[in-house]
Amino acid sequence: MASIELRQVSKTYPGGVHAVRAADLAFRDGEFIVLVGPSGCGKSTLLRMIAGLEAVSGGTVSIGGRVVNDVPPKDRDVAMVFQNYALYPHMTVRRNMAFGLLRRRRHAGFAAWLLRRGEWARERGEIDRKVEDTARTLGIDALLERLPRALSGGQRQRVALGRALVRDPQVFLFDEPLSNLDARLRIETRAEIREMHRRTRATMVYVTHDQEEAMTLADRMVVMRSGIVHQVGTPDECYARPADRFVAGFVGMPVMNFVEGRVEPGAFVGGGLRLALPAGRWPALPEGPIVLGLRPDRIGVTPGPAADGDGVQATVRAIERLGDRMDVVLDAGGTRLVARIGNDERLREGEAARLALDMGAAHLFGPGEAGARVRDAMDR
Repeated sequence: MASIELRQVSKTYPGGVHAVRAADLAFRDGEFIVLVGPSGCGKSTLLRMIAGLEAVSGGTVSIGGRVVNDVPPKDRDVAMVFQNYALYPHMTVRRNMAFGLLRRRRHAGFAAWLLRRGEWARERGEIDRKVEDTARTLGIDALLERLPRALSGGQRQRVALGRALVRDPQVFLFDEPLSNLDARLRIETRAEIREMHRRTRATMVYVTHDQEEAMTLADRMVVMRSGIVHQVGTPDECYARPADRFVAGFVGMPVMNFVEGRVEPGAFVGGGLRLALPAGRWPALPEGPIVLGLRPDRIGVTPGPAADGDGVQATVRAIERLGDRMDVVLDAGGTRLVARIGNDERLREGEAARLALDMGAAHLFGPGEAGARVRDAMDR
């Protein structure tokens, strides 16, 4: 296995399109790293530069302490799983999965291979066992003699995943490998990938736009937008202490509620709300413009009007029932808020509700779409 280091890595396409801007990243040997962000943020381009499929416009890429900017992809000892399968249509599942290992064994020369055909028979048996074990883990062991055209999209993606797993490379690279699977199979397969990582402790870099997938798989996440790395941290760090408003809004579902306003002595005022700010969290907060952020699960909702000083008055605009929980869209003094609560049959659309906002779990951000989070007592 190997560590990966990117120093001031950039990618600029003709016409001045900046796909990645001066990325400084270090991934430890054996880490599971997830690159996450909206479509077009540069995460797949960054992965392809690690693989050698995209040339680096600036900076250096190192794998295992060796700079690989000019090393061809085949010599980087990485295995990549793409979103679009990339299977050989004339080969069976078994041959597709074994192809990389067979090619590696024969690379020394056909004549030398013939001279060692006794050893080759033993190695071929090991390859077959490795292919069969991996296929069994992925639930495709019954498909080993089929051609790709006889497989569903989900089965083809599992074959592509298996072909990478059997190679035992220094680094595994995954480019949205589960996007073509149905919801249930996606959950099952990502659990298998996570278990495989625990078992092998291989270095893995995984690209996805699905923040839920990122949080369930990652040791650390790299959150990107417009080619810029906004935060690197564990899923818990990115969720509980987002670096800025973009990360706060991207990580977590439903998305964080944001209210623009001002800091006044001891309070946040904005959007028709006046909320006391806990002095223990922000003991010396200067007055001025600010953005308040609050997770939906930190808003309590009770049917009926709010009495004076007892919560925030709101009106229920919409209810989305999700079985054991529900998302409630609310209008509080002209401000739209979303709360995630347990299923409460008493709530009705169009009726009054009382809100309890957990300001001890609130966040404050600088003004603007990418305003930095204001540091508080939790950061110390």
